[in-house]
Amino acid sequence: MTTLLAAGLAIAVAYFAIVWAISLRVRNYGLLDVAFSYGVAILAPMYAWFGPGAPLRKWVFTAIGVAWSLRLGTYILVRVLKHHPAEDARYQTLRARWPEPLQFLGFFQLQAVLVVIFSLPFLFAAFNSAPSLAMVELIGMSIAATAVVGETIADLQMQAFKREPNNRGRVCDIGLWRYSRHPNYFFESMVWWGACLAALASPWGWVTITCPLLMLYFLFKVTGIPLTEEYAVKSKGDAYREYQRITSAFVPWFRKA
Repeated sequence: MTTLLAAGLAIAVAYFAIVWAISLRVRNYGLLDVAFSYGVAILAPMYAWFGPGAPLRKWVFTAIGVAWSLRLGTYILVRVLKHHPAEDARYQTLRARWPEPLQFLGFFQLQAVLVVIFSLPFLFAAFNSAPSLAMVELIGMSIAATAVVGETIADLQMQAFKREPNNRGRVCDIGLWRYSRHPNYFFESMVWWGACLAALASPWGWVTITCPLLMLYFLFKVTGIPLTEEYAVKSKGDAYREYQRITSAFVPWFRKA
């Protein structure tokens, strides 16, 4: 397992170095978000291929991980290409803070380490030789798979809202967005709670609690909800403040009167 984990880290380091060089060339560090999302689709199949675990388990885990990875990575890639050469405001802020490209290389390599951490549920599953799936695995994988579907629906609803010219400058409060200001982030976190729960049946599976906890930290403290809402208030003003007042920030729930 240690050897395969080291191989995964080496691949991630090389992969993010290449993406950093491409981002530098096209002057758009937004490709980092694409690379991070695609990372699991690179590592999970490798773990499943070389891991000695039961085939059913490791390939079911891999299928869910790859589905999450390719869906989110492609969604972000389309968004980045649509706005290119304009760069995401988060990276414009970081560019001002870190003017030297090598400083960004270090940031990219940090994402390589994070991708390896988020690939741990798939690594541990690849080394679990139990012939049948445990109940905790079935529940966890069902939660993760359902969350992938929920996140997809939320993103599609937002895309449909933005395509309507009459909605320009308005707050999206249709579908899942009526019950949560960030349903996509909620389901993103549930993907990793499900993966963590499923991994508990494997040796060292408890270590994967780092995945949902890290995801919640990023969503609530780093580049998720705080920056998204800051930009939303700037662009939509009182309409978004009213949306904040009556709509749950994260967990989908009924609106306030």
